[in-house]
Amino acid sequence: MIKAKLNAELRNDFLPSTYGMISDLAAMQETCLPEPSEYIIPGIFRNYPELIALQSTRTGGVSEGMYASLNLGTNTDDRPECVHENTRRLCAAAGIDHEQMVRSEQVHGTEILLAEKPGAYHGYDAFITNKENLFLSVFTADCYPILVFDPRHNASCAIHAGWKGAAGEIVLKTIDAMQKNFGSLPSECIAWIGTGISGDAYEVSREVAKAFRADESSPSHLSAKEEKYLLDLGKVNFQQLLDAGIQIANIERSPFCSYRDSTLFFSYRRDKGTTGRMVSLIGVGSKTTVT
Repeated sequence: MIKAKLNAELRNDFLPSTYGMISDLAAMQETCLPEPSEYIIPGIFRNYPELIALQSTRTGGVSEGMYASLNLGTNTDDRPECVHENTRRLCAAAGIDHEQMVRSEQVHGTEILLAEKPGAYHGYDAFITNKENLFLSVFTADCYPILVFDPRHNASCAIHAGWKGAAGEIVLKTIDAMQKNFGSLPSECIAWIGTGISGDAYEVSREVAKAFRADESSPSHLSAKEEKYLLDLGKVNFQQLLDAGIQIANIERSPFCSYRDSTLFFSYRRDKGTTGRMVSLIGVGSKTTVT
């Protein structure tokens, strides 16, 4: 039973964080769902009640097959009506309006959008905002989501960091954009590195490994015939947050792995490209939004 598994993992491995549960009972009854959805609420943000921040899991939606069940990716071959319903359910559970999401067709680049209104954009892999009731959203299925909050200026950012974005130092560039646009001080910011593929499962070529520091990858034991390396993207992104000036005590990392924890997360690599997407979102809610 997934609910019990999540709670056990929470007690043992993820004590700082809590889990939210979708409670849209009418919708669940209509489709006879056996279990509600669960999503991760980073514990690092628990002292900021005005902030809404989460990462979805794969459970509690209406999608089927390889997309079962809470697929939120519009760039998949899942039925659009299923993705829409999954998005509505998750947002309803979080107490936000799904039409207030900011999202993009991500391209594994380093372009950053200063978000001032909701909508679907193209070509951005990071967002920053200091506007209330805007929920910055990045979609992943092995890449790393990173959420950052500046409590002094009520500013936040959401970053999609795969190996290409990380090689382009997207984390450093996004924190720098927060400094320039909002006056954010990195030493005051709070950061969360969400669930992505762990370093013991992410095999890359030598050319990719050479784009990173020597201590961020190691020779792979998984492939005997080719020279491959295991790249620790979680460590890469953690180091970039430190290099940006965020204090180590203000950073939390998810202990999960999208590749390994198959009952909880989609994984592009594990599922050979046919899979769903999780969303990680962050935003400061208005008084009428926060529940």
